[in-house]
Amino acid sequence: MPELPEVETVRKTLRNLILNRTIESIDVYYSKIIKEPNLSDFTSKLVGKTLKDINRQGKYLIFIFDDIALISHLRMEGKYFIKDQSESIEKHEHIVFNFTDGTSLRYHDVRKFGTMDLRYLNEIYTTNPLKKLGLEPFDPLMKVAYLKDKLSKKEVAIKTCLLNQQIFTGLGNIYVDEVLFLSKLNPEKKASKLSNNDFQKIIDNSVKVLNKAILLGGTTIRSYTSSLGVTGRFQNELNVHTKIGEPCPICNTIIEKIRVNGRGTYYCPNCQK
Repeated sequence: MPELPEVETVRKTLRNLILNRTIESIDVYYSKIIKEPNLSDFTSKLVGKTLKDINRQGKYLIFIFDDIALISHLRMEGKYFIKDQSESIEKHEHIVFNFTDGTSLRYHDVRKFGTMDLRYLNEIYTTNPLKKLGLEPFDPLMKVAYLKDKLSKKEVAIKTCLLNQQIFTGLGNIYVDEVLFLSKLNPEKKASKLSNNDFQKIIDNSVKVLNKAILLGGTTIRSYTSSLGVTGRFQNELNVHTKIGEPCPICNTIIEKIRVNGRGTYYCPNCQK
């Protein structure tokens, strides 16, 4: 599943390749991906518009056009590809943006879980889906006081809290495991039991892990690759995630796998008591 570093890799890749292209037409083969507005308004508001920039918030891509933004979430297996319009449409290419230069941007999604919304530029961050997001680790407002306010009364596992995008935006299952390992926190520990020092370690290690993953293009687990076949290399840097039965890189204790709120979770039982 694409997480923040993978989405950032997609953003950078596409930004280097398709800025200043103008949409000539849009072919929609699976309209349920489009959430707002309706299909007719979706196409009419984008046709004739020129792509000015591509931003990101959490795991959302934000395609900035002349006066409107396309907000896209890749969900489980969404990908974008750039192809000539003459190339045949593949089975899982559900939304195709045709540019005036003869190329096309194609949204490919085997599981069809991805979403697209249009918002006017002044509404991007004041309406859903982005309005509901919590702060990213990179946000200057991400401080101990913020996490303490959000988590100090929650009697649930810290891993569950960090996966909640309305509290802590950008971490998915892989990166939460890695952050908690570096922070020496048991994934099942209740958020209400964390100290100010614990909150600071979570912030610092989230920034550390995400920056390194972005540098390496993200993590390729199962079927995920970013646009144009770009494959992340952070999977070679993982300390605990998927390492069940292997020795901890710090203390040599065997890594274990448990389930936390239904999510497969990897940790060192010695370092993360």
